[in-house]
Amino acid sequence: MPGRDFMSQISVSDLTFCYEGSFDNIFENVSFSIDTDWKLGFVGRNGKGKTTFLKLLQGELEYRGTISASTAFDYFPYQVDERRQKACLGEILEEIRPDCELWRVICELDRLQAPAEVLYRPFYTLSYGERTKVMLAILFSRDNYFLLIDEPTNHLDAGARELVKAYLRSKKGFILVSHDRDLLDACVDHVLALNRRTIEVQSGNFSSWWENRERRDAFCRAENEKHQKEIKALGRAAERAQRWAEANERSKIGFDPAKEHDRGNGTRPYIGAKTKKMQRRVKNLQTRIDSEIAQKEGLLQDVENPAELKLMPLSFRREVLVRARDYTLAYENGDGSCRVVFDKLCFELRRGERVFLNGSNGCGKSSLLKAILAQQEKKNGNAAAGYGKEDRNRAETDGENIWSGETDRTNVWRGETDCTNAWHGETDCAGIRENGLLEISSGLRISYVSQDTSFLHGDIGSFCAQQMLEESLFKAVLRQLDMERAQFAKNMEDFSEGQKKKVLLAASLLQQAHLYIWDEPLNYIDVFTRMQIEELILKYAPTMLIVEHDVRFRERIATKIVDL
Repeated sequence: MPGRDFMSQISVSDLTFCYEGSFDNIFENVSFSIDTDWKLGFVGRNGKGKTTFLKLLQGELEYRGTISASTAFDYFPYQVDERRQKACLGEILEEIRPDCELWRVICELDRLQAPAEVLYRPFYTLSYGERTKVMLAILFSRDNYFLLIDEPTNHLDAGARELVKAYLRSKKGFILVSHDRDLLDACVDHVLALNRRTIEVQSGNFSSWWENRERRDAFCRAENEKHQKEIKALGRAAERAQRWAEANERSKIGFDPAKEHDRGNGTRPYIGAKTKKMQRRVKNLQTRIDSEIAQKEGLLQDVENPAELKLMPLSFRREVLVRARDYTLAYENGDGSCRVVFDKLCFELRRGERVFLNGSNGCGKSSLLKAILAQQEKKNGNAAAGYGKEDRNRAETDGENIWSGETDRTNVWRGETDCTNAWHGETDCAGIRENGLLEISSGLRISYVSQDTSFLHGDIGSFCAQQMLEESLFKAVLRQLDMERAQFAKNMEDFSEGQKKKVLLAASLLQQAHLYIWDEPLNYIDVFTRMQIEELILKYAPTMLIVEHDVRFRERIATKIVDL
């Protein structure tokens, strides 16, 4: 295995790459150099080619141009197939990485505050956080590799993110693909940015890069506006000079002796010379216009101008939408015992609030969201069933399709009374035990974004038909979220994870709802879109119940935090 020289470089020269069947190049004549001793943050819009570039470094794809490096590469996360899912990583470590030593992996796990016993449990039983720690421990337990780390904090809770952040801060010699601004600020000393048309490498963390970018974008906009004004002024001057030249030229032929009694035989050559001078001035003005246009070209090629998204939240008639009082949720184990997820939870979600559920992985955040959705579905179904034939017909007419992130649609009846379906006592349903009070206001319309995207398949047209969405409007929202039109011709299973998440968010944004329930909506979503969504929420102030571990997003958006 080749060793890595101190301060060696990875040089990319005239790199051009395009996927087979695609119309546009992902990279075109790209050249830059990075140092193998850097802690490099890799940022860019979804679909711009971050993961593709990591594959190019590993030699997995054919390309034009050259990539030269005096080091080998290793990639996170490792792919664990179905057979290995049932095995313990400690037993199959040599299969995954033959030159990896177990004792070094255990040392790295200790730095990640993870016990060595996670290596001896079946992989499928490990939580997201445990899987991330084990894979990072394997990744950093070997020498002479430049490490390619692709979004290590997705699905991790706040505590696990802090551990990963502290761990990566102590390391060097890696590319970190992440959209977590807090992680990038803490862990990187250089930024590799995929802009709209170019690639740039800059020293500093994400915040310093973003500040420089905003200054540069403001300068480019100002320069563009200045050139636009100059082009208009020169155009008016050229048009005026052209009119003078044409009028002067016409005066060479024919004249009125009564009015122009002093005109002699030498007048015509004089007029011709004057006209030629005016025409030369017009040509000079046109040259200056062309120069201004040339200086203007390219000024805005990398400037981000995010579209202003719109949301149409409904205002609910009641002050309290969801209430939990001494609410307990538990899952049945196979032996008849129960595992309590959370116990005696008390909270209220009021109209206009944006409540974030906070807690470690497995504390029941997603389970609570699903319990609320299940109560809402049961409540609305019972409400419609309790009316006579005429009222049931009205219920069917007033039915609203509330998409819950599953492949099957659920028709939810929109009630008009103030009654609530408050569930009391204890139940045993599909291995779930509940106790206490979980109260959902009647007639509540909910828009739900699931953290799971695996059910997305087929083309966008079929998806829109299934979810009862206007296809042209849906595509317009996706374009506002910076999804390329070329993606519309693909099946959704071929989308990147970030693009799949944008499909779910776009569907939710098109729904009019009293309550928006989003479960980890920003996993894989690029930084620019995160900021775009932040501005949208702050402007339209919908009532929301959110599970999201992005610290910066939560700091800006949350009006209340409920710790589980």
